[in-house]
Amino acid sequence: MMASTEGAVEDAGARASGQGDEAPKAQEASLKRKSAEPKKQTAKKKKKARASRAARPGYTVHEGEDMLLVISSSASQYDGSVWAPKKKRGKKKNAATSKGKGKKNAATKKKKSKTILRTAAVEERGEEMFVAAKPSDHRWGQSLPEEVLVNIFKMVLTQDGAIPFLCRAARVCRLWNAAAATPVLWRKVAVGHCWVAPGKSQLPKTQSQIKDTVDWLAQNRFSQLRDFSLHHWSKNVDHAVDVVSQFCPHLSALTLSYCTGLTATAFRSLGRHGRSLRRLNLQYAEFQVEGLLAYLESHGAQIRQIWFTHGWKNDRVLASISRGCCPDLELLEVNTRLDSKDGELAVCVQALQTACPKLKTFRMLNIHPLHKSMRNAAQLSPGFPLLEELCIATASYSYVTDKYLRDILFGSPRLRVLDLRGCSQITSAGLAALPCLELECLFWGQYFSSHVVSSSLKKGLHAVTQKWKHTLRQLDVANQLFSEEDLELAMCHLASANNANILHSLNLSGTRITPAALRSLIGQMTALDYLNLSSCRSLPRGLKRVYRGQEAIRQLLDKLE
Repeated sequence: MMASTEGAVEDAGARASGQGDEAPKAQEASLKRKSAEPKKQTAKKKKKARASRAARPGYTVHEGEDMLLVISSSASQYDGSVWAPKKKRGKKKNAATSKGKGKKNAATKKKKSKTILRTAAVEERGEEMFVAAKPSDHRWGQSLPEEVLVNIFKMVLTQDGAIPFLCRAARVCRLWNAAAATPVLWRKVAVGHCWVAPGKSQLPKTQSQIKDTVDWLAQNRFSQLRDFSLHHWSKNVDHAVDVVSQFCPHLSALTLSYCTGLTATAFRSLGRHGRSLRRLNLQYAEFQVEGLLAYLESHGAQIRQIWFTHGWKNDRVLASISRGCCPDLELLEVNTRLDSKDGELAVCVQALQTACPKLKTFRMLNIHPLHKSMRNAAQLSPGFPLLEELCIATASYSYVTDKYLRDILFGSPRLRVLDLRGCSQITSAGLAALPCLELECLFWGQYFSSHVVSSSLKKGLHAVTQKWKHTLRQLDVANQLFSEEDLELAMCHLASANNANILHSLNLSGTRITPAALRSLIGQMTALDYLNLSSCRSLPRGLKRVYRGQEAIRQLLDKLE
């Protein structure tokens, strides 16, 4: 009873003081706050869920028009291109934006007024005014004639090549894509390391992509391909040769330098489809010799030029050519590495002269040819009547003598270039006895100390210069030990009036040339633009260097006088 009485008294006191009506309101407010709090938490949770979504990748993979696979960033590089739609701007503008834009418009109007005044002043003077387009203006890509763009691409190709330039240019815009697809731009293509760095292995998926890309290029770009080169390919060489020979009926030159894994399958494909092939370059390539020999036996008559590297297996190729499998051969080059320990090669010159009477260029670079005779060859061999260039340069010792050189060139009156660098056993008398009368380039320098077998002076250089003084354009006698009198007489022959406008390059490095001999030479040589006087003992200090250009050579003449 007392507790109930006290509670009644408290309620009466509360009503009397005016707080009884506010208590329910406070309770209702507290209930509203409690009911609102879960909603806020839910909203926060939703925002967190949105923020926790995985970010978009920084690239997209899709098919392109020019390549099989294109990987681009999510902020596409085509944004702002000629076919990209313009983004719509919002209609809402705040006061700060409108104010800034008003200032910008005022500045633009002021700039336009200045431009109008400047243009009017230029027109009064009768001059033309060229206004450069803004960087963001892509209208030139739509209005530039495609023929002009193709001609520009041609100039770029002379320096950079068709691949990868044309593949990249085709991704710029539709106009560039159409210009890059012009077949005339794809007549000469060279492909180096493909997709992976040297020394790394290719995954099966990468090899499949390489094959697909080669197939697509051959079918869509190589319709007028003439010259195709692969460099440093270790896999898919057979496939590339097969596809290119099959889809390129105009293929005339094939280069496979430093490639490995070339089998007889590729040579059989060349035999079936490569009817227009004339040039075959296999320098430093590893190939199946039997496949190449079978190809030359069946289709060697169409080959005009061939390059290959000396090796204990590849020597059979030269033997096959000497038997007559390439009767119309015009260029033959056999080389070897500079660090090769086995450079000796047995060459039957008479058999080669009989088998290749149309040979014009014969090069044996860093090769040590060994004479191999043939019975009754002297009576049957016609020599090389059309030979224009002979190169027997070597980086080490040489077996070439005057007799060996005469056996090669006894029937070559048209010889223009003779490269005998490193051939220390050749004499001036042997050169003067050659039947060629219009030699233009003679390279006879000795660049290795091991070639100088004795310190005795040589004689007869004046006989060589007297023989070809009317035709020589380049002369290299570096490190040849001729006497000062012989060199002075030889320079006098070169300085004759008939040769004043012919000689362009002269290498006298390491010789005993004197200032008096140089004065008589330079004073008459009006076309000389290269002169090497390095390590010349008889010249004063400050003059022993290389001179390039006629101006530098004229300044040398002033110093000599």
